[in-house]
Amino acid sequence: MPKNTGIGGKKRKMGKKNQNNSERELVLKEEFQDYAQVLRLLGDSRLEVQCMDTVKRMAHIRGTMRKKIWIAMGDIVLVALREYENDKCDIILKYTEDEVRKLKSMNEIPASIKLPENENQNKDDGYEDIVFGGDSDDEEENTNVKGKRNKQKDLPSSDSESDEDKELDIDNI
Repeated sequence: MPKNTGIGGKKRKMGKKNQNNSERELVLKEEFQDYAQVLRLLGDSRLEVQCMDTVKRMAHIRGTMRKKIWIAMGDIVLVALREYENDKCDIILKYTEDEVRKLKSMNEIPASIKLPENENQNKDDGYEDIVFGGDSDDEEENTNVKGKRNKQKDLPSSDSESDEDKELDIDNI
């Protein structure tokens, strides 16, 4: 009997057909909801978030979002505040980078919030100050010191060299 090499079954294949790649409507906060930025991932679908009302809360990812939407540090999310617990909340929605820019332009979230680094950007942006092969005196001194240390290991000290050189010169003549 042949092995099943395909991925998924009938329901997965049907789901692919119904997938819409169009942009979703921007969801704004309502009563007992707030915007938050993820500070730490704690495990067990729990996160530490900084809400826009300057309160740090323990957030819990909804069951419908688990294993479908991945949340990373620095992401902007919409949280539902609990009436009975002020220090806990539930994550309702994760915003994309484009949606966060729209929220900033609408003054829904403060402009001081930094977007998470985009993985598609060049990785060289943070390394502009590093110069390779510069003509610095410090670099030359470091190489000379390293070179001297290696030579000292291979060759005996200068005092013993002079004695040996005298002996060798005498023997060679």
